[in-house]
Amino acid sequence: MVRKINIIIAFLLLIFLFSCSGKSTVKREDYFDAENAFEKANKELEKKYYEEARSAFQEIKSRDTSRKFAPLAQLKIADSYVQEGEPELAIAEYRKFLEEYPEHKYAVYAQYQIASTYFDQIEGPERGYSGAEKALEEFEKLKKMFPRNPYKDIIELKIEKCKNIIADYNFLVGEYYYKKGSFNAAISRFDELLKNYPEYKKEPDVLFYIGMSYKNLGQKNIALAYLKRLIEKYPNNKLASDAKKELLPVKPKK
Repeated sequence: MVRKINIIIAFLLLIFLFSCSGKSTVKREDYFDAENAFEKANKELEKKYYEEARSAFQEIKSRDTSRKFAPLAQLKIADSYVQEGEPELAIAEYRKFLEEYPEHKYAVYAQYQIASTYFDQIEGPERGYSGAEKALEEFEKLKKMFPRNPYKDIIELKIEKCKNIIADYNFLVGEYYYKKGSFNAAISRFDELLKNYPEYKKEPDVLFYIGMSYKNLGQKNIALAYLKRLIEKYPNNKLASDAKKELLPVKPKK
């Protein structure tokens, strides 16, 4: 009887040990080292193996139960597209980060990268207008969302450049309308320029074009008002002398 009991106990003990061993094996198989995986993915990115790196970062996002490395992986996916020269895809991934982790400490970085990626597409007033407008919008959003952001100084410089490019573009359009003889369209564009960018560097030219546009439309009083404003505000500008000539009374023909 005692022997049977011992056999039963031994059998149960074996079952217990096997069960514990099985559970341990499953746990080891299910374990995912997110930190180690993140380091390996970074090395792939440093080697410019972009597809491999993104695949690894994507796996981290789906398997990191700690949620510590998942947000960083999403940022790295976005960064990889910047490095690869795919700005639109990069912007989409940074926006995805902001949607998924709006309260994360690197949210300010993601928003800055969106604005800077648009900014980096600026080439000049003719071709950079669209990029400058989008960059300006995103930089202003950054200031509003994160008033204490660490990029304050550089943001102001980039915002100033965006505004100058947008203003230059509007000037070129207004100048085009003026030379074409579409004076109402020119006035509309130049008035908008003065309103939105009161410190614009080519304000003397703008005032002169508006004045001459009104003159060509037969509205002398308004024309003279703009030309006088040009002379009073910029007396040493080369266009001031041209404006003065326009103010001189027309001599009657003999």
